[in-house]
Amino acid sequence: MPQKKNKLPASLLALSVVSGSAVADMTQQVEDALNFYHYGKNGAVKFDLNTRYENVNQYQTPAPDPKTAEAVTTRLRIGLLSPVFHGIQGYAEYAGNLAWHEDYNSGRNNDTAYSKVLDPQLSELNQLWLSYDGIPDTVIKGGRQRIKLDDDRFIGNVGWRQMEQNYDSVLITHNNQQLFGLTVNVGYIGNVQTFTGTNERVNAPLLNVNYKVGDYGNLVGYGYWLDYTDTQDPVVGGFSTVEKSNQTYGVRMNNYQKPGDSLKLSDNYGLVYTAEWGFQKNYGHGNTPYQAQRINLMGGFTAYNFLTFQGAVEQLDGHGHNKTFDTPLGTNHAFQGWADVFVVNTPDNGIRDVFGTVVSTFDRGDIVLTGVYHDFSDDTGQRHYGKEWDFSALKKFGKHYSLLAKYAYYSADSSYVTGGVDKSFTNTDTQKIWLQGNISF
Repeated sequence: MPQKKNKLPASLLALSVVSGSAVADMTQQVEDALNFYHYGKNGAVKFDLNTRYENVNQYQTPAPDPKTAEAVTTRLRIGLLSPVFHGIQGYAEYAGNLAWHEDYNSGRNNDTAYSKVLDPQLSELNQLWLSYDGIPDTVIKGGRQRIKLDDDRFIGNVGWRQMEQNYDSVLITHNNQQLFGLTVNVGYIGNVQTFTGTNERVNAPLLNVNYKVGDYGNLVGYGYWLDYTDTQDPVVGGFSTVEKSNQTYGVRMNNYQKPGDSLKLSDNYGLVYTAEWGFQKNYGHGNTPYQAQRINLMGGFTAYNFLTFQGAVEQLDGHGHNKTFDTPLGTNHAFQGWADVFVVNTPDNGIRDVFGTVVSTFDRGDIVLTGVYHDFSDDTGQRHYGKEWDFSALKKFGKHYSLLAKYAYYSADSSYVTGGVDKSFTNTDTQKIWLQGNISF
């Protein structure tokens, strides 16, 4: 059978065939058309088009290797933001993902012979919410919405995948600048619409308090109470989602959110850091009693406003099956390596991730180069899982266009073959390659 040809959609090629000045003129016209300045405050049409090629190659022992996955997908999000009327504003957003080349296991297409790329072809109501800001320094938002707290480790939208994770929820945000930047988020989540298009019912109060400590950073305290009530995961199957239930408490101090942030030592040098501790235990419908801790430490420095070096360790404790520190609502692709070997669950023996990161920015931040090295073991450091190298190159074209190339390679330690000793994850040599283009207004 002849192989399918991957055809790159015309939306990605536009950047290379239109001159810079013509793109700028066209972009301004589009931006003006999508924002309803003459109707009222902040009314707009939101538009996001993302096309991605993803290649996943795995080698596992002793089971047969899955076929190399190749996915070419295009995701469209289009939304309508209403003007503000007496403090009330609404938003509705559609999202759809089209698979142009579907030689991969999406988790929903039954192509289990291939490696997984969890970008299923589907369409859905992505967001539908109303907000009210008539109370000073406070916004109340209810409906299906995107929630991102801190670095998305505990509550995030899984923004790397084509379809995102959103929440049927109520969120109250109080931002009091008179108290030196105190921000309080209080909310309740009743349903999770996952990035694979399934729904998971939860009873989940959340609290996140962020206080800006002058120029030294942000002090954050949080509590999340996740009580899953579904008995079976409709995609994964074979385990009860109630075991994802947990209650988590933590405190965090950091001064680094993006390249350029630092505690200035001089005009050319600065310090970056994160210090975080979390405690987790069983909660709600979770059947297995346990207690586990998380430690997240990072230190580094910036040089000449374009180079950032970081050394870090993140440890999630594990004390056996269903007795691990987990973050089921987090944007976990950003943690423990881009190859996503540990993205679903923390291994039964826990995980210690010791890693270093180098970030370089050029052209006033329009070019960002990143390299990361990870070394993984259990939470005692005695069982070595493997190591990983990650690289990415991002090029921005103004505010609305970007191109991304990204690579991850996880090398499993041959002395730690999972399946017999530890069934909590599959320790597999994994290589992933991504090419992506995005247009967003």
